[in-house]
Amino acid sequence: MAKRLGERTLLLETRPRILASAGVAGKREADGPLGQRFDRIFDDTTLGEGSWEKAESKLLLAAAQCALEKAGLQPEAIQAVFAGDLQSQCTASVFGLRGLNIPYCGIFGACSTMAEGLLLAALAMESGGFSAAMAATSSHFCTAERQFRHPLEYGGQRTPTAQWTVTGAGAAILAREADPAAPYIDKVQIGTMVDLGVTDAGNMGAAMAPAAKKTIADFLRDTNTAPQDYDLILTGDLGRIGTDLLRELMQREDGVDLSEKQHDCGLLIFDREAQDVHAGGSGCGCSASVLCCDIIRCLREGSLKNVLFVATGALMSTTTFKQGESIPGIAHAVLLKGGGAE
Repeated sequence: MAKRLGERTLLLETRPRILASAGVAGKREADGPLGQRFDRIFDDTTLGEGSWEKAESKLLLAAAQCALEKAGLQPEAIQAVFAGDLQSQCTASVFGLRGLNIPYCGIFGACSTMAEGLLLAALAMESGGFSAAMAATSSHFCTAERQFRHPLEYGGQRTPTAQWTVTGAGAAILAREADPAAPYIDKVQIGTMVDLGVTDAGNMGAAMAPAAKKTIADFLRDTNTAPQDYDLILTGDLGRIGTDLLRELMQREDGVDLSEKQHDCGLLIFDREAQDVHAGGSGCGCSASVLCCDIIRCLREGSLKNVLFVATGALMSTTTFKQGESIPGIAHAVLLKGGGAE
């Protein structure tokens, strides 16, 4: 049974383990610093489909199937999948995963969806009613542009604060019975919405940074820890603007220096200057693919032992931001530890 630490953090006594994970990506992402660490790369961003939306569904399915293959499991072994995406009504996850016939929970946390999926899957394990579950999410540059900004043919100018939506997907399989060397989820925190009135959909880093600050500060307080106690505090996807704001807020309001330990998935996945992605990467698939293809692998191999994963999301819709509504931010926290860590 989960044990509450402080006000918001939960310690998971069963230590749900990550049996396998997979991160897949498009060509632009593969040209970035993570290069060939992705489990699968698609050079054709249409994935052979007739629409961008169908392409993203296929992308998510590829990540799920790859994770299943690495785990040596058939879909029927998974008792629930917690999945979502940026498309209206979680279109990519619904149509991508429907053929697997796995019990499905559709979730929406915008770019924080991977962390939300992991913590919900872990809490399901902690309940005792599940022995295997999956968390998965995706994004696609072209589906996001069409839905939230302008059709690609429009050729609209991107502001310096704008981020580039990642074409990618990630999936992780949690199991109660797994190799003791497998990474496990030690603690989780469900984020609280923070809204400071940002209305610019081209500056999501500014909208999400206050939520990331709150979640990290709450987690450190609840667990009586400091940034130096972690190998890595991995945020996503604040990009350059949001990362700078997060560090400034933590230093000014909490006296905490994040500069050495905090790194952002939106800055890890692309070379900002060489690839001209402005403020960095974003999208559900950004933190999901970075976590599932690289960070979990490092935890398994032992080069990382203690990673606080704090994925952030801008909780806007295609209707609200066009009506001038502000953008609430959210950040969920998942503490991942290597198999040998205590």
